[in-house]
Amino acid sequence: MSASGRHANGEDGGPAPAVAAYRAMWKDLAVASAYADPEWPHLADHADDQALRLLRHGLEKAQAEDVVTKGAPEVDPSVMASDGNSVRLRDCVDESRWLRFTKAGAPKSDRTTSRSRADATVTREENSWKVTTLSVNESNTC
Repeated sequence: MSASGRHANGEDGGPAPAVAAYRAMWKDLAVASAYADPEWPHLADHADDQALRLLRHGLEKAQAEDVVTKGAPEVDPSVMASDGNSVRLRDCVDESRWLRFTKAGAPKSDRTTSRSRADATVTREENSWKVTTLSVNESNTC
């Protein structure tokens, strides 16, 4: 299978490339969050539309609060629906190893949970998949 999610013979690779794009989006966010940088160039590699705006909004808020993160969230999405051009995912994002700190390095213990339900739509855009909608629910939702 190629990076585009298609097998060499042109068959659709199923939801696997969409799930990979979702996982990559969270990795991109973890790196951008380490710097609280809403303009991190790789955010748009795996996110677009509402999802990209949401990621940037969160990073703008972190930047205004002088907060950065260390570590990364753990994701394990489930496919809820797939139609060949879009995949709906549901996840329980584990943030227990994605910790918030002030830019001076002091722990910021304002997070009351380590798990949040996330719903996403990943859409095929030409030869790649991108998360186009994302909602991350309140604390302790999964």
